[in-house]
Amino acid sequence: MKIFHINSYKLKVATLAVTALPLIGLVSSCKKDFLVAAPELTLPDQDAFANPTRILGQVNGLYVSLKSGSLLGGRYEIYNDIRAEEFTNRLSNNVTGYDVYGGTNNSTNTYIASFWSQGYLTINRVNLFLKGIETNSTVLTPALNANYIGEAKFIRALSYFSLIQIFAKPYVQNNGSSRGLPLRLQPETSLANNALKSSTVAAVYAQIIKDLDDAEAGLPDGQGSALANTTRAHKNTAIALKTRVYLAMGNYAKVIEEGNKLVPQVAPFINAARTPHALQANVANVFAAPYTTSESIFSLPMADTNAPGTQNQLGYYYNSNVEYFLNQTGAGIYADAAWPATDARKSSLTGNVALSSTSTVRRVTKFSGTSPFIDFVPIIRYAEVLLNVAEAEALVTGGNLVRSRAILQAVRTRSDAAYVFGAFATPTDLVNAILKERRIELLAEGFRYNDLARKATPLPSFGIGTTVPVSDDRYTFAIPLAEINTNSEVNNF
Repeated sequence: MKIFHINSYKLKVATLAVTALPLIGLVSSCKKDFLVAAPELTLPDQDAFANPTRILGQVNGLYVSLKSGSLLGGRYEIYNDIRAEEFTNRLSNNVTGYDVYGGTNNSTNTYIASFWSQGYLTINRVNLFLKGIETNSTVLTPALNANYIGEAKFIRALSYFSLIQIFAKPYVQNNGSSRGLPLRLQPETSLANNALKSSTVAAVYAQIIKDLDDAEAGLPDGQGSALANTTRAHKNTAIALKTRVYLAMGNYAKVIEEGNKLVPQVAPFINAARTPHALQANVANVFAAPYTTSESIFSLPMADTNAPGTQNQLGYYYNSNVEYFLNQTGAGIYADAAWPATDARKSSLTGNVALSSTSTVRRVTKFSGTSPFIDFVPIIRYAEVLLNVAEAEALVTGGNLVRSRAILQAVRTRSDAAYVFGAFATPTDLVNAILKERRIELLAEGFRYNDLARKATPLPSFGIGTTVPVSDDRYTFAIPLAEINTNSEVNNF
């Protein structure tokens, strides 16, 4: 499906068209008013980049597009977690993902189609912005030009990476030689170029890395405030995402190379370079207002004027309406002996709820259960970067196993000061402990499916009731029918 641009912009609210999707508004500032919708004012193309205020409005609009509830503002994270073994469905409602949970979704699923269309809408907005700022390069200082271009390329990289994870086979399955996604890097204002073959998985990853390298080079060390450092990209944001991408590629040496820019060699593993990052002493603070701790490398901000939308919100799914509650059987991480009750992530971020006089379940309380569910959505946390580096050190040839174990212990100790990992007989045992720690630390943040897929590990689906091999069509989401109908080349590469 081509996401194309109507031949006009709006100051603070850009008009972009996409088949069967509503318009998505932009907002006006990098500070507090970034969270608040602004009035529309239609402008012709030639005026959209006429001054710094209007250009900043375009930049902020890219973030708003990314944080749509149908993309990274909610459903993307939810669907990646409910597909595996950590959650049990309560209401059998396809609107809130029951078909995804049970593996019966197909190319006609409109909610999954929204991932695709919103992702490509965001990508084309980036492409349009990059063209616009290139054409109007003298309006801003060179440093601000580089900053905004870096932010745009970071957003494009994150969008492509999110899509490639769920709509294509894992990179490590065949070194990225399988069918990937259409790689659209030019701004489109019509349907003229709609027929486009998919690039290989490897080619899409190469573009993601290129965008992130470019972003790191152009972005500033920081964005000027705790809120802006959390909600807008800076150098460390691009670096952190690179550790995730290289981990998905199985390129552990590059994970360490990038991770070393953020993670010291020895404890206490506090980053002081550029924007400071550190684990919070109390993990619950990461998920509480104002959501701008030094652990929060990149989050998507929400406010009552621009909440993720009905039935997209993390708090609605896991806390308020309990659409999905924790699987307390042996398959789920909640019941694992490696996650004791003394761990603050269990005692503070999960809780019992009575569904009836005879039924009590355990829910995730990381996210508020109060409408309009405006918790910031955590996209990159320093805890993840630490675990990325720990895993890479344990897997790369000649890796530092002492450092790997120390990082793992630091992440655990933050939430359970008395817990000490025993001796690991082999590097494989250490890796398995790190992977289990990720299931605990990143629970309900959208990592479970991707952590399985990047290892080409069969999907242990509690909803389907069986393990799904990588070769099974249900392992990845089908390309939406709307895309197939409008792009006859999408399945070719």
